[in-house]
Amino acid sequence: MKTSDHTISRKDFIRNSALAAAGLTLMPNIMAASPFFDENSISAKGKMSLKNVRLETGFEYQDEEVVSTKTDMFYVEIENGKITKISPNQPGAKAVDAKGLLMLPAFKDMHIHLDKTFYGDQWQAVRKRTGGVKGMIELEQKILPEMLKNSTFKAEKLIELLQSKGTSYARSHVNIEPTSKLQSLKNLQKALENKKKGFGAELVAFPQHGVFYTDSAPYLTEAAKMDIDFIGGVDPFNIDGDIEKVVDFTVQLATDHKKGIDIHLHETGDSGLKTVEYLIKKVNENPSLKGKTYLSHCFVLGKLETVKQEEIAEKLADAQIGIVSTIPFGRLIMPIPTLYKHNVTVLTGNDSIVDHWNTFGTGSVLQKANLMAQLYGYSTEFLLSRSLKLATGNILPLDDKGNQQWPKAGDKADFVLINASCSAEAVSRISEVESLVHDGNVVF
Repeated sequence: MKTSDHTISRKDFIRNSALAAAGLTLMPNIMAASPFFDENSISAKGKMSLKNVRLETGFEYQDEEVVSTKTDMFYVEIENGKITKISPNQPGAKAVDAKGLLMLPAFKDMHIHLDKTFYGDQWQAVRKRTGGVKGMIELEQKILPEMLKNSTFKAEKLIELLQSKGTSYARSHVNIEPTSKLQSLKNLQKALENKKKGFGAELVAFPQHGVFYTDSAPYLTEAAKMDIDFIGGVDPFNIDGDIEKVVDFTVQLATDHKKGIDIHLHETGDSGLKTVEYLIKKVNENPSLKGKTYLSHCFVLGKLETVKQEEIAEKLADAQIGIVSTIPFGRLIMPIPTLYKHNVTVLTGNDSIVDHWNTFGTGSVLQKANLMAQLYGYSTEFLLSRSLKLATGNILPLDDKGNQQWPKAGDKADFVLINASCSAEAVSRISEVESLVHDGNVVF
């Protein structure tokens, strides 16, 4: 199931396809085009040093309000995919010159469907929908065989778009149903293998056509034995007609194979609330699923009265069930501030990018953070800086008191160099990503 927003931009599409990066060695023509990296900046042993790196160091206060973010220039050393040392700047050193650009954690798209897209292929707009969700299932059953023929190629192109927007990690749902069987998964795994130097992913076995509405259960069971991370689901009542049967199957499959759970839930009425409450009950009965269970979209939360939102948010937090929210979705505004208040994990992603569900995805999760800030009035320096965590998978350079917490020696070398003075500006302006490094590998 797909929901998404806003016009696609192919500006700076793939930045000369710099994903040809292998290890820390870039092709000469890409080196020549890079404003930062050249043949002398990276050693054969995977060592790299950067000077003139802007890092956030704290907050400036006036009358107890955060009015600006302090930054300084640093010298950063990388080896074998890790940040090994952060020291005072050495402007005269022989090193990659970051030119005062801001270093931020690389972005994470935590809800996307890399396996089924038109991106990189011929443009197609969304067709007129008939028959609701089950009508879309019928459409998919017709078009998936053709889509699968070059789905590896299209997934690679979509990954390149994400990288050009600063994203080096994704959680991708992948169709598991009687039409695709396991082929969609296998094709995507090929794409991820081809892109592994510059991109990481976790995969959700996703029964887009229902677990029992179509006979997807045997294929999900097979997928659970493969290299996936989550068992998915979609609208247990609307599609399969039985909340408990579907959730019980999903929970059992996840616990049997030590996987997490990530269920699409679009139902906004009583069935949506019952699904949330039943999943909370099952996770509390199976504590190994705490911290590994998510509800994607979960639009019913946006329809509840404030008191009920607070109650459910508290229960979600207690069960350590996260929400992966689409921002925005039509006229529906999700209670993200309430979820944050109760320390519920909130993630986001682009979901659809040019496919048969929607064509409006831009590939930028920084844009999602910007949209969230606009929707909820997060316009101050402090709140804008906090909004960055939606793009980074909840990693922030400064904690709420302004103490520096990222990067530290030992952290993975996953970062962007971005044309902004601080996190708040990056979110507010959707600042341009100038370079992306993943696992110590220069992506572009």
